[in-house]
Amino acid sequence: MENTAPVKDLVSTDMLIADILKKYPDATFLLMNCGMGCVSCPASQMESLAEACMVHGLDAQEVVNYLNAELGLTEV
Repeated sequence: MENTAPVKDLVSTDMLIADILKKYPDATFLLMNCGMGCVSCPASQMESLAEACMVHGLDAQEVVNYLNAELGLTEV
């Protein structure tokens, strides 16, 4: 029997903040936990995670790893 569970896409640095939040609503709290309090600002509609991390002085790969682990997309 095949595993028919849907495959969840990992969050990546090139994803737009808006797309991450649309696909994973729980990411809102997680991003705010990282210091991105403005996840609902208009810039998030066209800003990649890498760009947002740069603006906030965060390491994008660390944020990606955190999000993927906390969202249950990867093993901790």
